[in-house]
Amino acid sequence: MTIDKLFILKFLKFGAVGFSGVFVDFGVTYLFKEIIKINKYVSNAIGFICAATSNYILNRIWTFQSDNANVATEYGKFMLVSAIGLGINSLTLYLLTDKLKWNFYLSKIFAIGMATLWNFFANLLFTFR
Repeated sequence: MTIDKLFILKFLKFGAVGFSGVFVDFGVTYLFKEIIKINKYVSNAIGFICAATSNYILNRIWTFQSDNANVATEYGKFMLVSAIGLGINSLTLYLLTDKLKWNFYLSKIFAIGMATLWNFFANLLFTFR
């Protein structure tokens, strides 16, 4: 398989894993925001972190097929990338909901998209290289 095809395949796998993470993210965010009544940004962060953890496991096994024995370091790198992604996610969410008055969950979809682009390239070049 050529490098271009491998790159595209990894990106598609990363996207599929990320899509599964959307359900984790939205489910946890909804639980904390709507049921437990925690601040929307705190709820968003909790949902994002839970999704990042499930995404790490799936990306390690399936997308990047990592055999790195130092799982703790690799997970730490992944979470560092995810934390920056959370910043991108939260900034996008803030701008769309508070400044442009978009619906929270529609804004969250766009925020996830912005963070996903960052996360893929940073993980490809930093975490799983």
